[in-house]
Order: sequence, then structure tokens, then C-alpha cells
Amino acid sequence: MTDTSNTRPAEGEAQAPRPSRLHRLMRYIPLIAPVLLWAVPCWVLLYAGQHWPPAVTPAGTALFVLGLICMPLAMVRGHGRRQRDRAAIVGDTLLGTSWVLFTWSVLLGVLLRFALTVAGVGESQDRARIVAWAVLGVTTVLLVWGYAEARRVPRVRRLDVQLPRLGAGLDGLRVALITDTHYGPLDRARWSARVCETVNTLEADLVCHTGDIADGTAERRRAQAAPLGTVRATRARVYVTGNHEYYSEAQGWVDLMDELGWEPLRNRHLLLERGGDTLVVAGVDDVTAESSGLAGHRAHLAGALNGADPDLPVLLLAHQPKFVDRAAAAGIDLQLSGHTHGGQIWPFHHLVRLDQPALAGLSHHGPRTLLYTSRGTGFWGPPFRVFAPSEITLLVLRSPHLATAP
Repeated sequence: MTDTSNTRPAEGEAQAPRPSRLHRLMRYIPLIAPVLLWAVPCWVLLYAGQHWPPAVTPAGTALFVLGLICMPLAMVRGHGRRQRDRAAIVGDTLLGTSWVLFTWSVLLGVLLRFALTVAGVGESQDRARIVAWAVLGVTTVLLVWGYAEARRVPRVRRLDVQLPRLGAGLDGLRVALITDTHYGPLDRARWSARVCETVNTLEADLVCHTGDIADGTAERRRAQAAPLGTVRATRARVYVTGNHEYYSEAQGWVDLMDELGWEPLRNRHLLLERGGDTLVVAGVDDVTAESSGLAGHRAHLAGALNGADPDLPVLLLAHQPKFVDRAAAAGIDLQLSGHTHGGQIWPFHHLVRLDQPALAGLSHHGPRTLLYTSRGTGFWGPPFRVFAPSEITLLVLRSPHLATAP
């Protein structure tokens, strides 16, 4: 690998884009979401005609009120200035539980009840109780399964990606991608070591981490991140910042990754050469970097490509898929991203799609640019993954050009 880029940001960078619809909506969600998440299941399970024995309804109501009070308090204490890990675990778990309970209270409270009514099953009270038990059963199963999915070492997802401009000498180049490890309140040092062991079995030429390493500072999460230093690649290990780094002293994470032997591609590029052909491997800071106030942190694609031969194929690391608009305008061949978690807990992916152009997998943008969006290697916040499995990705780059026989 050869470093040929200028690390200083160039002049005249475009201004940060306006807040998206999702960002504007997020301003109001904290005010109404907790009430809806707990009030709707409370109504569906206790007040929709079940006529439970006298002690059940008040006891159940008290439990829902307790959840409504404890969840935001624990979230603030866990993720606010104090950052108490135990409080964060409680708040995150309550958030995930209430989301799954809310989702299936709405779905089964409407669809199953309608189906039972049409089928003429029992009286109104019988149907209400069937719905209540169905909601509790489905929620319990999904939470247990979702917790196991979140905590396991991700399966490896393998795919071939053809790049029309890739030279024959680089055909078969193996690129491993991990992202969104989100080391956090739940200690995942052992999980981290097992993930790195799995990556090493892939015998990758290039290993990439596209940000959101952790929730918390590098000093605080060092033990969980330390196994990243054991990752092996025949050519290079490269890293770009995610938005969560900018919540937790991003420069500390850049320094730690450099200490662990990773190349932080902060608006710069490296050259990977093999068989007489060359690939530009570039990276940009996350799009939230400029608003962080950290000097020199910004998403600057022109700076990342400064000095690179425009005729060479480019592999770009950018944390958020929505950067692909700029990548496509610049003629990037392949962008690797994370950030979305594939929605993490169904059906949250519908909200993610309001903010991002892709949720997971390979997609085409413009005449040349491919985008691969990983569902992420870890999880954020709630320790659950429901219908959005985590992944370690192995992309094998393919050239359409056949090598000439001697």
C-alpha cells in the first residue's frame, strides 16, 4: 500500500446538507414516543375488552406506568453526561422491549382481532384475550430470539462484485468489511475477540471498518476494541469514522485505531497494487464530522482523492450510505458503508429508509457507482436484532478483463 494523498482539507468544501425529513421528525419523537410505546400495548392487553380478574388490570397498568417512567430516566442517566453503563443497559433493554411490544400490539390488535371476528371465533371477550396472549407470546419469542441474534458472532456474507474498471491483476482481491461494532455498556470483549478470529479466517487482502466502533470514549471502551489489533490482512487494514465517534471524542478513536495498526483514512487515500494494476482505496470522515466542532474533521471527498489518477478504479469507505450521491457524482466505483443496521429491530427499517438511500446489500447509483451497505457487525442500544441479522462481509472484487496468457 502506498499513501499518496494530501491529509489537509482542500479549500471550498461544499456546505453541509440541510437536515433530512427524519432529522426534523426526530425533534418531536422524544416527546411522544415513550407514551405511545407503553400506552398502546397497555390498552391492547388490558383495556380492549378482556375483562381480566380484578387484580390483573391495576397490576398490569402499574407495570406499564413503571416502564414509561423508568425507560426515559434510565436512558438519560445511561447516555447523558453521567453515562452510567448499568442505567444504559436498563434503558436500552426497556426501549427494545417496548418497541417490539408496541409493534405486535398494533399488528395483532388489528389484524388478528379482525380475522377472529370474521371467522366468528368466540365472544368479544374471548377474542380480546386471544389477541392479548398472542401479543405476549410473539413478543417473548422475538425478544429471546432477537437477543441471541444480537449477541452471537455474525455469519459471514460472501459475494462477488464486478468493477468494470478493475484491472485483471486485481481480480479476486478479497475485501473484508466490519462496521458498527458499537462496543458499549454490555461488555463484549470476548465477542470482539471472536469476531476478529472470524475475520482472520477469511484471509482478506484488505480489511475495512466503516465506523461506529463504540458508544463511549476510546479510553472507556479500549478493552473491547483491543482485539481489533489482532486482525490480519495481507495488504492493509483501513478505518473511517462514523457518527457515533463524534459523540465520544472522535480523535481519541482515530488515535487508538492508529495505535492498533489500522490506517485511519481521514479524507485521504492509499494505493493497492497487484499484478501491474492499481486500486485507489479512499476514505472520508462521517458526514456529521463538520458539525462536531472538531478542528480538521469533515467529509471531504475531493481531499480524499487529491493526487489520485482519475483513470484508476476507486474503492471508497464512507460510514453513511447517503454519501453515495457525492460518490456517484465523482464517479466512484464502489462505496462501502454501514450505519443502517438493516433496521436492527423490524419494522424500524421504514424509518431508516426516510434518511438513507439503501438499507442493506448491493445497489446501483448513477452510471458507474456501486454501493454496498452492511447491516453491521454489532448492535446499537437495545440488545436485540429482529429480522435484521448482523454480518461480517467478504467482498471478492472481480475484473471483466481476462489476463493475457504469456
